[in-house]
Amino acid sequence: MELEVRHLRALCAIADTGSLHKAARQLGMSQPALTTQLRRIENSLGAELFSRERTGCRPTPLGRSVLIRARPIVADMASLVVEAKVAAGRAGGPRLRVGSTASRALAGWLRRLRQRLPGTDISLHMDVSANALLKMVASGQLDVAFVHEVEGCPLQVPGGLSVRVLVEREPQFVSMARDHPAAAAPVVELADLAEDRWMVDPTVDGEWDGLRRVLGAAGLNPPLLLGDYLTAASLIAVGEVVAPCQPTSGPREDMVIRPLRGDPLGVRLLLFSRPGTGAGTACVELHEAVYAALEAAYREAALRQVAYRQWLMRHKSPLVHAPAA
Repeated sequence: MELEVRHLRALCAIADTGSLHKAARQLGMSQPALTTQLRRIENSLGAELFSRERTGCRPTPLGRSVLIRARPIVADMASLVVEAKVAAGRAGGPRLRVGSTASRALAGWLRRLRQRLPGTDISLHMDVSANALLKMVASGQLDVAFVHEVEGCPLQVPGGLSVRVLVEREPQFVSMARDHPAAAAPVVELADLAEDRWMVDPTVDGEWDGLRRVLGAAGLNPPLLLGDYLTAASLIAVGEVVAPCQPTSGPREDMVIRPLRGDPLGVRLLLFSRPGTGAGTACVELHEAVYAALEAAYREAALRQVAYRQWLMRHKSPLVHAPAA
């Protein structure tokens, strides 16, 4: 087996994330497929490149040696792809490459961007990892990225990026089965969920650490299940788990969304960009248009949900009275 760039990229992703699961998500493949690929690479070299430990994957001495040679190759290939895409973009007209973590404002944001920037080729790249998106902005693979930063878990922001704060602190609500005893109250006490199993996605930067910090501060130590939020939704509906969620999330027939007393969980909503994207006044106008479209889309998504709208009214948020766009 001859090593290809895709194999080297996989090795770098495993080393960077320290986890086969996280690396697979980052590479857009299944964990079993990545595990098989790693096993084949190691078999072809005749030795292990990573030691599998309870806390994750760590490079072996041979693995570190391979990574030293692999990283420059992967970086050079990424730069080549970026430069080629930039050149193609210049030839084909204006482009806007948007990155985002999951958000209910996304559809409205894209719709407004297409209205404000007619003739612009707008692409979207989704990722559960805010840090991964910021790296893509810094390397020129994306022009802007809308991400959230979990309170107490700062993002790893590359140098040279500019940032605008969309929401300084967005409270995180909790989703639970409709027949959960705590669902009868408009605001839920964290202590009322002490006996529940909580589910959190460990691939979302800061989410696991942030939840453990808040539960620990409240003197709670409930069992935590790890998994993606699509799986969580099916478990929530049957009462197996509860989970933190964005306040813009909509309720379903089999589950409800409730704010937590005192809003112990919070995130900052941020829009990152590279100052060098575009030129002069045109660059500033582009970034203003992108931010204005996002601001209006988020307000629309926030006011659509009754529980969040009521929370905003109680806290006299300017979102309630901001002009529509």
